[in-house]
Amino acid sequence: MNFDLNGMVGDLGFGGIAGFVTGYALKKFMKIVLTILGAYILSLFWLQQKGVLTINTEKLFNLTGSAASQVVGLAQKAIGILPGTTAFVAGFYLGFQKG
Repeated sequence: MNFDLNGMVGDLGFGGIAGFVTGYALKKFMKIVLTILGAYILSLFWLQQKGVLTINTEKLFNLTGSAASQVVGLAQKAIGILPGTTAFVAGFYLGFQKG
């Protein structure tokens, strides 16, 4: 039985780096989408205050809640298809925390 330490360290390093980059990018993407969504809602309320339009707030919040849940669902799907190695998961966690 051959034990290749160099290959194992390389796999752990690659998995950890790939996990970190994926977690970091996913959190940044979620922040950008939710920021745009928040700015959109604020602009609608500003236009309502100025008398330009009338907002059905119940429908608006249902719509924005749906969009936010789709972003979270996308994040969960991305996490579900990613490799489940320990190095990747640890890197993903650290990247998501730093993002």
